[in-house]
Amino acid sequence: MQKLIVIVCILCFVSNSLFAQAGRKYDSTMKLGKVGYKVYCSNKGTDKNNLTIAPVGFENTARDVTFEVKGRVNKAEVDDLNLDGFPDLLVYVNIQGDKAKLNIIGVSSDNNQGFRPIYFPDILDDPKIKIGYKGNDEYYLMEGTLVRRFPVYNLEDTTNIRPTGMYRQVMYKVVNGDRGELKFKVARSYDFARQQ
Repeated sequence: MQKLIVIVCILCFVSNSLFAQAGRKYDSTMKLGKVGYKVYCSNKGTDKNNLTIAPVGFENTARDVTFEVKGRVNKAEVDDLNLDGFPDLLVYVNIQGDKAKLNIIGVSSDNNQGFRPIYFPDILDDPKIKIGYKGNDEYYLMEGTLVRRFPVYNLEDTTNIRPTGMYRQVMYKVVNGDRGELKFKVARSYDFARQQ
């Protein structure tokens, strides 16, 4: 009986710890040199939270921005994505608590006087890249390029959706849009078999 009580106590402790971690706030400051961003999100809800981005080391014309995001922030990174010599920010948000899918929020420094958004395209709008997509994205920055990698699924058989064993890697570059806005554009994509 004592073993059962000990096991129940351990399970309660572990489940409470996991629940506390799932709602853990995100609070980080990242810089390139002396300039960067402070990112804060309480991560209380699974469906929506307020995200605050504050400039660090910018001129005094730059102001903090707070807005609502759908999901929880789990990571942020700084790099010079548009190669203008000023730091840009990427914030990774788990969409409405779904760990399999991430949303990207991009912010570009405007000569360290302010900052503006970098638009990230929805993968479902790309007829070639969306084939076999079911989430489980991994993202990382590589020399100013945002790299996205995910397993490719066989979606033709709707009764038995499963990974094909192939992965797709998509490389995004920041470019100027038609109206002067900044946006991520696919520079290259390819499929490969991941080695174990």
